[in-house]
Amino acid sequence: MRGPARSTVAEVSASRMPGRGKAVLTGIAFLVALAILLSLGTWQMQRLAWKEQLLADMAERRIAAPAPLADIEAMAAKGDDIEYRPVTVTGIFANNRERHFFATWRGQTGYYVYTPLQLADGRFLFVNRGFVPFEAKEPEMRKQGQLTGEQTVIGLARARLAEKPSSIVPDNDVAKNIFYWKDLDVMASSVAIPADKLVPFFVDAGDALNPKGLPIGAVTQFDLPNNHLQYAVTWYGLAAALVGVALYAVFRRKGDRPAP
Repeated sequence: MRGPARSTVAEVSASRMPGRGKAVLTGIAFLVALAILLSLGTWQMQRLAWKEQLLADMAERRIAAPAPLADIEAMAAKGDDIEYRPVTVTGIFANNRERHFFATWRGQTGYYVYTPLQLADGRFLFVNRGFVPFEAKEPEMRKQGQLTGEQTVIGLARARLAEKPSSIVPDNDVAKNIFYWKDLDVMASSVAIPADKLVPFFVDAGDALNPKGLPIGAVTQFDLPNNHLQYAVTWYGLAAALVGVALYAVFRRKGDRPAP
């Protein structure tokens, strides 16, 4: 009698093993998925804190008093962040060397005009003087806006780009003087400005009016997207939904078990 009884117990235990193994694997997959969702939500919360601090820094910088160009250069040389820092600089525009950056402004297609400003020491600083509509790309169409003589520009320092920001951005068309991304080195070399005579960042001109209104200054955009809270809620919501599905499956499985 004992032999058959022991055999039956062993067979029952063996038949249950595949089910238990599946449950263990399911549990592991659940924990991994939950950990990924929670980590993504936490990462977005960290990004949210970083973005809010960045926006606060930008707002604080924009209302600061303009600093001399030498101060901004010293910061850049130390590797400090110069983005959106007010700056004042004096020089003479090299209007015959302006470069054109394809842009839209308030729904209108055109260009930002980047003109080298020659400083007293012979170096050049590219200034984004502002927007001109497509039909006013050529300087001959806006002669009165081609400022001559010594000019003082008050604007915002803008860092140079290390590389093209995205593969979907078109390559710059130097021959036609149309830039799709701000490659400072190429902008300079295309108008025969040597690297040792180039200030290694840009300046966006402020809202000082130009004759006949062109270029239109103060085109710096500050509307940085900040959707990190929305993304965090999404990831945490998916984590909560996953827990809910798992609990439902556990309780349903318990309810389906036959009574002893």
